Amino acid sequence: MINEIKADAKSRMDKSVESLGHAFAKIRTGRAHPSILDAVRVDYYGSEVPVSQVANISVEDARTLAVTPWEKPMVGDIEKAIMKSDLGLNPASAGDVIRVPMPPLTEETRKGYTKQARAEAEQAKVAVRNIRRDALADVKDLLKEKEITEDDDRRAGDEIQKLTDEMVKRIDQLLQEKEADLMEV
Repeated sequence: MINEIKADAKSRMDKSVESLGHAFAKIRTGRAHPSILDAVRVDYYGSEVPVSQVANISVEDARTLAVTPWEKPMVGDIEKAIMKSDLGLNPASAGDVIRVPMPPLTEETRKGYTKQARAEAEQAKVAVRNIRRDALADVKDLLKEKEITEDDDRRAGDEIQKLTDEMVKRIDQLLQEKEADLMEV
């Protein structure tokens, strides 16, 4: 029973850390990366879909993305969607290909993105701690129902805390890598 609680807590914590990775991918650095356009959605025959489902996104050079729609009429729609997004990008189409130059980050925007990254990391830590709280409550319930001993309760609490500490350490490491990436000129 305790092992199931720990396994559930671990999988949920892993998902929180994975979610943080996705959130960090949306925070752009000075370099071009296809995941920057993950949040951009375009109208495709009446439904909103991610750009990656209607076009091929590739890195042309360190500061330019190339978006090649699979259908030529989509060029204008994709261009508008990128402009409307709050990414601060200014696409330019050349025939079938839309080039998206990445403007260099100013010191102010770097600090803003770093602040955003720290906020995302803090949310992930809060999520991990909430999962810990839920797992400990489940273990306490087992103790109240006398399904486990107090020693089992204490041991499970220690193991769940170790797991939490490990996840928080991973979050801090991801944040440190993202901050270094953002501050790199």
